[in-house]
Amino acid sequence: MKKIAGILVWIVCSMAQLFAQEQAKKQNVRPELRKGNALYAEQKYDEAQNVYRDALRKDPTSYTGMFNMGDALYKGKQFANAREAMDASAKATTDKLQQAHAYHNIGNTYLEEKKWEEAIAAYKQALRLNPTDADTKYNLAYAQAMLKKNGGDKNNKDKDKKDKDKKDQDKKDQDKKEQDKKDQDKKDQDKKNDGGKDGKDQKDKQGDQDKPEQRPQGQPSKLTRQQAEQMLNALRQDEKKIQDRKAKGSAIPVKMDKDW
Repeated sequence: MKKIAGILVWIVCSMAQLFAQEQAKKQNVRPELRKGNALYAEQKYDEAQNVYRDALRKDPTSYTGMFNMGDALYKGKQFANAREAMDASAKATTDKLQQAHAYHNIGNTYLEEKKWEEAIAAYKQALRLNPTDADTKYNLAYAQAMLKKNGGDKNNKDKDKKDKDKKDQDKKDQDKKEQDKKDQDKKDQDKKNDGGKDGKDQKDKQGDQDKPEQRPQGQPSKLTRQQAEQMLNALRQDEKKIQDRKAKGSAIPVKMDKDW
């Protein structure tokens, strides 16, 4: 029994020691995190990144250090690096709300790059962790609407290429038809000239031939000008709203751990 009791005491002491070490690490990086947050508030994002790096050298497991580093990188438009930092912060914590904030901001980086499918996946993950977040719901709806509008990222590129190839082929076919018609008209005119038509007829026919050929006109738009302007105005308003929402969503970062 004494041996078992001794082992239990050793385990408890070891756990207490580990906890104390973790707390010491947190205490050790607080000055850097606070300094980094102050620089972030002054919009000195490059300087803030350097300070957050110093904090992470001292405590590589700091959720707050990774999270705020990701936000500073986001503000500096280093979206790929920001995603890496945010992803690392999500893995460094078991707090679902903190993880949700990280995935929300990952979605924002994809939104900036117009990668709608990736943004949708990140926002959905954020909502699995925090289903009531209104900003994430809004950004998800916006990304889904943009994906639908553009027909999908990859699919839209393929569609554009197919449309371009079709237009090029149609133009070649139309040019060939016009050239064939001109060649046939010339042959017909040459035959008439050989048949002994008088000069006036020849001149009149030649004049008709020299007239510019009527090309087929494009189909009129199915939207009125007023309807088109309304659609453009609605899209502009949506884009303004999302910029406002993203500003709010990416401001989450500058926060400390709950016990601070």
